[in-house]
Amino acid sequence: MSGSLGRRGLLRAVLGAALTAAGGTLTGCSSGASVGAAGRRTVRLLGPETPETFRPVIRGFERAHPDLRVAYTAVPPTQLNDVLQLRLSAKDAAIDVYCVDQPRVPALTARGFLTDLSDVQTRTRAAVTREQYEISSWKGTLRCLPVWTSTQYLFYNADLLQKAGVTRPKPDPAERWTWERILGAGRRVMDRTGADHALLIEQTDAYYGMQPLAESLGGGSGIVGAAMLTPAVTTRGWIDAMTWYGKLFADGLSPRGVSSFQMGSLFTSGRAPFFVGGPWNLGTFAALKGFTWGTAPQPYFAGGRPVTPTGSWSWGINPYSDRRQDALRFMEYASLTTEGNLATVAASPLIPSNRAAFERYATDLDRKATRPTEGVAAIMRYELARTAVSRPRSVGYTQFETVMGSAFSDIRNGSPAAERLAKASDELVRTWERLR
Repeated sequence: MSGSLGRRGLLRAVLGAALTAAGGTLTGCSSGASVGAAGRRTVRLLGPETPETFRPVIRGFERAHPDLRVAYTAVPPTQLNDVLQLRLSAKDAAIDVYCVDQPRVPALTARGFLTDLSDVQTRTRAAVTREQYEISSWKGTLRCLPVWTSTQYLFYNADLLQKAGVTRPKPDPAERWTWERILGAGRRVMDRTGADHALLIEQTDAYYGMQPLAESLGGGSGIVGAAMLTPAVTTRGWIDAMTWYGKLFADGLSPRGVSSFQMGSLFTSGRAPFFVGGPWNLGTFAALKGFTWGTAPQPYFAGGRPVTPTGSWSWGINPYSDRRQDALRFMEYASLTTEGNLATVAASPLIPSNRAAFERYATDLDRKATRPTEGVAAIMRYELARTAVSRPRSVGYTQFETVMGSAFSDIRNGSPAAERLAKASDELVRTWERLR
């Protein structure tokens, strides 16, 4: 999952070193002046990110492939799935490559919307992590090329903790705090400093953010069965996790009426001591003067196990495109080469999925670390290797995410967790009947 994007001072410097070592560049943009240039074919990319995000990878690809150019069309993230559904259902050939939210690979494959990439399976398996390869495949066939992965961190306001006499969390995963300890410390900060809240969760009402809560308590992903079309969101783990989630807001420990996009600014303005969010926040926080903060591993429930979210975007080829070979060349550059994959994160601090790119990214991130980001690379490595859990792979995931998002919102606003989860389960049973 991506967050608010843009140029980030800290990670831009880190990735600048990485790309220089790889022979790439951070500067440049899509060469609009080349439109219509003789002999150059165009690859058309559709995605939910800002144009700035993809300028480095587009420029790098165009320099490496002077016979091709890339034209990027940005679609608001909330509209991407609807746009793809409409245009691919109409067999629109004007899209060559498009961004694919990884848990939607099964549904897009079932609809015939993703080109078979068996020809590059061996190369892809060697270039990317096992988890990223598998989540970009369906029923043994590679359908997308992974570009990014993700994790989450616990960020803390060091000044608020100091004023309240609260010890800072440590970056060592072996000393990871529990959610119970976080709320205890958060209440103390509220009492002693006048902070408005104890904890902010960036992925409010999003399955990406809620899944680790339920999984930490043994609740499972929420989908079971051989066909992965049986809801399992009324388990004890899910009920307990969502009861805890609802109580956060009922008790004023987290704010109602605030969207995910506003949580980061609440945190940096000193309204709460703790914030759980993605790596895209690192550069934003580092660029702020006078804001003292730090990073630690995402918490877990006492008696449960540490679980962190992961997964992001892969790229797929529209089967109705008449430029599939050119599209594949662009995707191979962005996913399977070190230079290209690093370029995809040059303007947006997400985590590259290519093994070699990841190693260079993590090494430089560690080397450039400041006090607030000390241990960030080690946390990232640990979580992706040991605690990361992907979103469930089901042809019904799109409906699942929609139904559960509504349930999470209702629970946050006061609905009893057990009753609301039971209602969501019933709705999923009805919704999935036509997919069986």
